[in-house]
Amino acid sequence: MASNHIYSAFDEELKYLQSRISEMGGLAEQMVSEAVQALVNSNTELAQKVIADDAKLDSAEREVGDKAIIVIARRQPVAADLREIIGSLRIAADLERVGDLGKNTAKRVIAVQENGVPRKLARGIEHLSELALIQLKEVLDVYTTRSAEKAKSIRERDEEIDAMYTSIFRELLTYMMEDPRNITPCTHLLFCAKNIERIGDHATNIAETIYYMATGAQPEGDRPKDDTANSVVTPKE
Repeated sequence: MASNHIYSAFDEELKYLQSRISEMGGLAEQMVSEAVQALVNSNTELAQKVIADDAKLDSAEREVGDKAIIVIARRQPVAADLREIIGSLRIAADLERVGDLGKNTAKRVIAVQENGVPRKLARGIEHLSELALIQLKEVLDVYTTRSAEKAKSIRERDEEIDAMYTSIFRELLTYMMEDPRNITPCTHLLFCAKNIERIGDHATNIAETIYYMATGAQPEGDRPKDDTANSVVTPKE
């Protein structure tokens, strides 16, 4: 967390950025949760709400960007203060993308509404979203505490979401092979599952940014990955 400065106005400007990021995080979490609820329950009204809420998140990102530019120009920050502002820009961009992914999932609700989502597949999508939302919530909590160790720990858990996504990918392929009528709805569900997996990636991006803000260095090594969907093949008849 940034220390107190000679100019109290500078502290207020940094607090404003932190407050807006926290608000964006809460809205992004809500959008993803409601998008999955709308998908599982074929709730088009809730889906439309998620789509409308995306404009709020876009506006908040622009506000953070505009404020950051003004602060940099006015205060000419260095070291930890500059990392704080640059980190805010990065995190705002990731949260805006999380909102986009929630909105894109909500848009698929109408496409799968006619036949609904099979309960077995719904459980998989719900479980995947739970993992992604837990990771997103935890990383937003770490944004408040600036714990480099916790940020690093969250980064190293990204493979859990990847593994679950690969499992759902295989299951959806099986459904499509069993009945050609499943191809269209399952294709939409594949996109939804990929959206949720990408939300986990953005949470990991935020964890890496927080680590950088706290330490001034990037986390060592490549982030763990367990997404093997690109190697899944359909069995030969």
